Amino acid sequence: MRKLFMLSSAGILSGIALISWFYPGFWWAMVIIAPLLLLGVYDMVQHKHTILRNFPIIGHFRYLFEFISPEIQQYFIERHTDGTPFSRNYRRIVYQRAKETNDTHPYGTELNLYDPSYEGLKHSIYPAEIPEAAPRIRIGNEQCSQPYSAALLNISAMSFGAISKNAILALNQGARMGGFYHNTGEGGVSKYHLQGGGDLVWQIGTAYFGCRTQDGRFDPNAFRESAAHEQIKMIELKLSQGAKPGYGGVLPAIKNTSEIAEFRMIDPHTRVVSPPGHKVFNDATGLLRFIQRLRALSNGKPVGFKLCVGRREEFTTLCDTMQATGIYPDFITVDGAEGGTGAAQLEFSDSVGMPLEPALKFVHQSLQDRGLRDHIKLIASGKILTAVSIIKMLALGADICNSARGFMLALGCIQALRCNTNQCPTGITTQNPRLVQGLVVEDKKTRVTNFHKNTVHTALAMMAASGVRRVEDLSPEIFMHGTEWQLSQRI
Repeated sequence: MRKLFMLSSAGILSGIALISWFYPGFWWAMVIIAPLLLLGVYDMVQHKHTILRNFPIIGHFRYLFEFISPEIQQYFIERHTDGTPFSRNYRRIVYQRAKETNDTHPYGTELNLYDPSYEGLKHSIYPAEIPEAAPRIRIGNEQCSQPYSAALLNISAMSFGAISKNAILALNQGARMGGFYHNTGEGGVSKYHLQGGGDLVWQIGTAYFGCRTQDGRFDPNAFRESAAHEQIKMIELKLSQGAKPGYGGVLPAIKNTSEIAEFRMIDPHTRVVSPPGHKVFNDATGLLRFIQRLRALSNGKPVGFKLCVGRREEFTTLCDTMQATGIYPDFITVDGAEGGTGAAQLEFSDSVGMPLEPALKFVHQSLQDRGLRDHIKLIASGKILTAVSIIKMLALGADICNSARGFMLALGCIQALRCNTNQCPTGITTQNPRLVQGLVVEDKKTRVTNFHKNTVHTALAMMAASGVRRVEDLSPEIFMHGTEWQLSQRI
């Protein structure tokens, strides 16, 4: 191939020289041809890419197609029911609800209802009335002096750094307009969170961003000062998250701007990996004592923790310790292994942690068995997007739900799968000023509110269609599965 390229190049140059002898203006062709020939020579002598050494110039098309392969897949190959982690149909319904356009679907379902994995609601021939207003759930047990009334659906944890300042502003202002909360993510409370005016759940991770000493340890004075903000309604201690349980949060160096580094108290332009575990405690008793301490330092605000379930015996031991000490968190956020909005190694995303459904059932049952469930509210987090996913989590034991990617889609996310590259084309998961400015807060905040309102309303309408009048009356029996009619189909 290289010999062929050299011979072809010599032939092309000879031909150009001959033609230019008779047509002097033809030398202008060299404006295009000469750079290509130089590129071809460079390709052959460079040592980094085998493809380019063996296939000069044309080898670049391989890297071009690889770069745009997600877009090719999404726009030209995917069917309506394809696409991961969310199908085209599911992405479209978020866009429609966020923009308040027609969210109905024509010509019947595109799913195979005889597939064993099919799952649907059992409707009633005596449907209930759709409630005029969505119920709110009180979070805060008897050990909490400032309980919070939460919406059924809220914004899950996404840090400033992982997402842009305009995304933070739009999410928080949308939460304020719609009356639901916005989880800060472990990156801490930034000025953009406070500027939006919406209710906040302050998530504290293993690096203690926003309440840390210079050496990365917990600073009670800094915590007390920030927790006093009126907008901060609850405190969430992150033990682990679905995308990478057992591993600390990751902020790529290219996203770690000087502004982000300043309020996180870290060095800018460096890759930031939070410690995998907390330094303040290393057992169940220590965890509960720390929760009790945070509640006191925040003047009685609800305090809970977030985890992705791994070793079941560790959680049951924690429940037993709650019984023994009499210290209860106000809430537990159960994150599924299918969750995640940012950077994680593929092996962690694919192979570590328990999915949300079995994890939620396990946590709910463990608390019930020990008489703890009445003290603790459960929050479900992990791939919650549609009305039926909300109903399912509530039926499995959750009191409320959090969604991250649902609200990202409401902001305009196109599932480009570039969240970890700082090249998000929609200005959401990037700190590139040129891309961030494309996200217009005044427009997107309304879409955030619309998505929440219309999705929750649809969830209440589906509950009513099933004859369920109160969220508390939901149970797993409301669902039917494709396996129930597999036998009759074979006959």
